Amino acid sequence: MKKLIPIHIETLLPYQSAKRIGLFGQFLLNANESPYNYNIQMNLDNLNRYPDFQPKKLLKKYSNYLQIQKKNILITRGSDEAIDLLIRTFCVSKIDQIMFCPPTYDMYEVCAKIYNIEIIKIPTLKSFQLNTIQIVQHIKYVKLLYICNPNNPTGNLIDISDLLYLLKKVPSNCLVIIDEAYIEFSSKNSSIFLLKKYSNLIILRTLSKAFGLAGIRCGFLIASSIIVNILKKVLAPYPVPLPVSQIAENALSKKNFSLIFNNIKKILENRDFFISKISNFPYVKKVYPSNTNFILIKFKNSISVFQYLLKCGFVVRDQSHKKILKNCLRITIGTKKECLLLIKSLFDGYTNGII
Repeated sequence: MKKLIPIHIETLLPYQSAKRIGLFGQFLLNANESPYNYNIQMNLDNLNRYPDFQPKKLLKKYSNYLQIQKKNILITRGSDEAIDLLIRTFCVSKIDQIMFCPPTYDMYEVCAKIYNIEIIKIPTLKSFQLNTIQIVQHIKYVKLLYICNPNNPTGNLIDISDLLYLLKKVPSNCLVIIDEAYIEFSSKNSSIFLLKKYSNLIILRTLSKAFGLAGIRCGFLIASSIIVNILKKVLAPYPVPLPVSQIAENALSKKNFSLIFNNIKKILENRDFFISKISNFPYVKKVYPSNTNFILIKFKNSISVFQYLLKCGFVVRDQSHKKILKNCLRITIGTKKECLLLIKSLFDGYTNGII
């Protein structure tokens, strides 16, 4: 059996998703999910029939939401499928390279390793902004440049001046992919307005975060119609299950928008409240600014905090495996009640000498 497995697959470390790690607790603050569940109805008729390749109603509703033409949108199974699809479609092993800027979303690296594509890593600056000079210097053979904005796990926005600089400097045969999974938490900073000017720009979106629909796995790729049509050649024949498209269509209806964006507002208020309370705790070295539904915190000893919170029922995300993020934990912002309970647990842990 071992002879059947390519070396690059045998040595592959799969993406360590929150569920795959297998930690359990009462308060799940480790996957950047929305704390709010929407009771969205669906019609289970016609499940004996295959779904549309690209559901027309869903395309229309997302097109209206973004004010982008339908021909520029591709629906995928979460933005993760889009990340994978781009590498499968455009990259050739031993020839092409992909580039990303750690610390960032780990799926870019995992997908590249699955297809044995060479990886170029250009670490961010200490501010977590892009090192644009180094990116341009190493871009010559890069086919795909992945940029997460706002960035995960750091939570910061990438300077628009840096994005514009790269779009001007990057060769036209390199695709610039901006992963906007968290952009609804900072919607004025989307790069969608640049699509008309730069034909090599691709935007990734999802309903998993701000829309609170992580369970249905529905994402979107926005690009030139030429790129979208090329990707359609490679995309699986039935990528969007019927229940998924129905739930997504209902979520994108006008009556749900007010509820969803009101919950986004509550999450941002909870985030700012939590930051204001935790910033002065003696064992907190730094709370990084956030433009998302999560915050990155550097502790004096993150291991003791992580283990203590787990005993208290709080599951958070340890980021210490990334060298630049040593002693850092990423914490998803939950409901106001969850924030208050977390603050109390952190305070009690310190006063009792546990952390």
